[in-house]
Amino acid sequence: MGGAAAGSSTGGNGGSGMGGSAMAGGGGGGGTSGASGKGSPGCSSADPLKTGNNFTENIDGTMRKWMLDVPSGYDANKPYRLIFVWHPLGGSGSQVVSGGFNGLKSLSNSTTIFATADGLNGSNAEASGTGYWNANGGDMKLVKAMLDKINAGLCIDQDRIFATGFSFGGMMSYTLPFEFDVFRAVAPCSGKTGVIPYEAKFSRPVPIMAFHGDADTFVATALGKEFFDKYAARNKCGTQTQPVMPNGCVQYQGCEVPTIWCLFPGGHTTWSEEPQAIWKFFSQF
Repeated sequence: MGGAAAGSSTGGNGGSGMGGSAMAGGGGGGGTSGASGKGSPGCSSADPLKTGNNFTENIDGTMRKWMLDVPSGYDANKPYRLIFVWHPLGGSGSQVVSGGFNGLKSLSNSTTIFATADGLNGSNAEASGTGYWNANGGDMKLVKAMLDKINAGLCIDQDRIFATGFSFGGMMSYTLPFEFDVFRAVAPCSGKTGVIPYEAKFSRPVPIMAFHGDADTFVATALGKEFFDKYAARNKCGTQTQPVMPNGCVQYQGCEVPTIWCLFPGGHTTWSEEPQAIWKFFSQF
């Protein structure tokens, strides 16, 4: 079908780890890697935002709902990593929350703030349902509003803001670094180009670890690779690759930043290796 996105994410699967090989220019697990960078205006706030599933923003007259997960024991004087996790077609932010933010929360050891949001109903010639169709730029405006509110209300490390998601969530993760200059790295899962309209406002290299099933006919594998290739060009990669863990992943050589493509056996589905691999990838920064 080659469609827009699909189904339910099963990103809560824990995976079987990284297999021991280094990747992407460094390792780091358990959330301890990466030096803290510049904090946000919310650092030292006496009234920080708290975990909740009913935050709302009025975007051009439409009320948009988003969710936030703040670690227990939150320290307002410590800059935290922020990871946006986006839902698939027909999904919801609540689905992402109930799935442990695609399996990442259980790996984070209270080092990370997570955020997600509900998409809106929309359609194209291939599919319809709730997603990030970005009509009139509405989803990018929502992300901007979320960033502003989270940065104002929590202590966010401005050098460690990330995005990931499956299917439509993968498309959103691919898209955001073209619209915003704040993302340190992204990990799109089974996304593709051509669905979310966007403006290519930024072109600095952005680390990426992208995943796709080799037999995906709903979000065609070739179209996922096409979006990944935009990053390979943006990151000034050569054509040579080096195998890295987990099996099926290759890291492009000569790039200015880590640039990894992972092809796994399967169709339009999540991969059990993704949570551990994504966590390790993000944790190196």
